[in-house]
Amino acid sequence: MATIVRADDLALVGSNGGAWVAPLGTAQPTDPAETPSGLWLPIGAISDDGLTNGVDEDSESFTPWGLNSPFRTVTTSSVRTFSFTAWETNRPIVKSLQYKIAVAELVPDVDGVVTFAESGVSMPDRRAWIFDVYDGDVWERFFIPEGEITERSEVTYAQGEMAGYEWTISTYPDASGNLVYHAYLAPEVDEVSS
Repeated sequence: MATIVRADDLALVGSNGGAWVAPLGTAQPTDPAETPSGLWLPIGAISDDGLTNGVDEDSESFTPWGLNSPFRTVTTSSVRTFSFTAWETNRPIVKSLQYKIAVAELVPDVDGVVTFAESGVSMPDRRAWIFDVYDGDVWERFFIPEGEITERSEVTYAQGEMAGYEWTISTYPDASGNLVYHAYLAPEVDEVSS
């Protein structure tokens, strides 16, 4: 009979986490367990739906003449996305991301009122992103050197409902061709072989 080995500290329940954004080209912190600071601005509260990391790949299969099964398959498209809902909709960096406006343009006047206009022209708005997922002492970090919000959902303002900006961030290759850099706390594991 096979021995089944399980360890609960090797599983991750995303019970908490955070998101930060910085200008394109900003390096990730040297210590992945460190809270991002400096140019890294926190997104603030994220809805209890948490963070969704998506992988969307398309492929093309090639079946030789006279056969019914392919003998080769190639990946034709590979996209990584991260989705979440930002709840602190009046945080300057959150407004900046939602409306593609520089944070410097969201300065309150003497009465504390911020005004801005939305443009009908959509410009690229790539930035660096960090997402952390925490489960007690266990954590995982995703560093996206080039990411852009490519989907923005409708915003509902209603009694009994928290307004939020639901975003999907698509990743793009950096100078090294990488989309996402991963770091996580690895507990000691005793591998069992038979």
